[in-house]
Amino acid sequence: MFGSKKRKAKQEAEFAAKIAAIVTETIATKNSANENTTTFKEAAGAMAGSIDADDHLYSKLSADSNRNLSGPTRVRMNKIAPYLWQSNMIANRIIELPLAYLLAEGVKITNDDEDYQAVIDAFWNHPINNMAIKLEKKVRELAIFGEQFYPAFVNPLSGEVQLSYLDPAHVEEVIYDPRNPEQPVGVKTKRMSNGRHYFYKVIINGSESVFTKQTQRLREGFADGDIFYFAINSFCAHGRGNSDLTAQCDFLDLYDDFIFGEGDRAENSRAFVWDVTLTGADKNKVTERASEIESNPPRPGSVNVHNDSEVWKAESPSLGTGDTEALAKLFRNHMLGGATMPPSWFADGGDVNRANGEAMAEPTFKILAMRQRYIIYMLHEIATFVIRQYYKATLGQEPDRTIEADVFKSKVVMPEMTAKDISRYAAALQQVVVAVNLAITQGIITEETGLSVIASIADRLGVEIDPATELENVKTEIAQKAKDQAKADTFNAFDGADDESADEAANETTADKELTDDAK
Repeated sequence: MFGSKKRKAKQEAEFAAKIAAIVTETIATKNSANENTTTFKEAAGAMAGSIDADDHLYSKLSADSNRNLSGPTRVRMNKIAPYLWQSNMIANRIIELPLAYLLAEGVKITNDDEDYQAVIDAFWNHPINNMAIKLEKKVRELAIFGEQFYPAFVNPLSGEVQLSYLDPAHVEEVIYDPRNPEQPVGVKTKRMSNGRHYFYKVIINGSESVFTKQTQRLREGFADGDIFYFAINSFCAHGRGNSDLTAQCDFLDLYDDFIFGEGDRAENSRAFVWDVTLTGADKNKVTERASEIESNPPRPGSVNVHNDSEVWKAESPSLGTGDTEALAKLFRNHMLGGATMPPSWFADGGDVNRANGEAMAEPTFKILAMRQRYIIYMLHEIATFVIRQYYKATLGQEPDRTIEADVFKSKVVMPEMTAKDISRYAAALQQVVVAVNLAITQGIITEETGLSVIASIADRLGVEIDPATELENVKTEIAQKAKDQAKADTFNAFDGADDESADEAANETTADKELTDDAK
């Protein structure tokens, strides 16, 4: 009942084959009196549940760990998310505000090796890659679709890398390692315009030997090229990415309907009708007068003249709007809370001031810091791949991580997401230094622990301090200063030879003076 699909299919095929054999044999020997009898035996004991030799590689249906969106649901997500980004202002801001904080000041990738830095710069500024402009679009669509696919084309002679783009809507399936459901190994596209599927191998910055033999054989089937695959909002096992708008999309649509409804109500509330009362008129008179008014209704700014038998009164609908603002705020805060964004970022100042505004924004910046870290990982993986291809094209072999460490040590420099108010940290640093100095003097803490406390405050100012290394450098510097001071404070002593030379010089001066006196 809970066997694998493969096992069930194989059982059905074997059973059908046996039935066909029985029918054929019966027809061939229908006139024979000695008709053979076929006996069916059910597997039992040690063989039960072990029909296939590779049965251990398959999971039971009851143990399916695939938590991804179903195929039709994912197709719908890939349509709704970009539509909301284009048409819904709140959805647009949920995507664009984090993007501005992450990339507005630009991104830079550096490497300590000059040759590798030149390779990175050439890739970054390549007219096809043009990462300075395209990175913004890539990060935006990562948030909209939840995943990104970048086929990579490598020049085998120079190692030059060019990135392409595969629309997530054109991906049919992401294949994972049979032994490690967390690791994607291949991408299968939907049937393209030329009538065929494409099978791409997911890029791993390492040799194929990092996989098992079974996975290596599986990856050999993905022969249409290499591809980067990045996903967010995903599970560990078979985790396809999901849009940042997946949870909010229904409420965003509801909010749109609510706002349009309020617009219709506001328009209707300005409408009015003329209520005309005719005194002493019968039905025929009323009908006749109504026809006259409808054929020539009063225009705006016109004058209506009538006798006392007619009473004209403008009537407008009374549509209550007392709960509109509260409901709008309820819907808006529900969506923004799910996106971890403060209402003050969406024209809802209220009673917000600088102090509580910063407090409300802190969870948002934590979420943004997590996304920034993932973008750093993406760019680091791409830069490492670019340098690896250059290394392989130049030297003809895969770089060794222990020897060629610079290949894998590119740095992605991203801007600060917000300007820090360092005045508070500067005042705290002064107080901490005094307190630490007193604690060390009293013998309560060690110098290294005290420096660790100071380093924690300095880190808020953007200065990284390694306490152990810094303490060692300080001791070395103090010892050197002591030596220099001791050398400066030492006077040169005169030995005996210097004393005799001084006496001789004095005697010569006296003799010269006497000779001068005699000559006079």
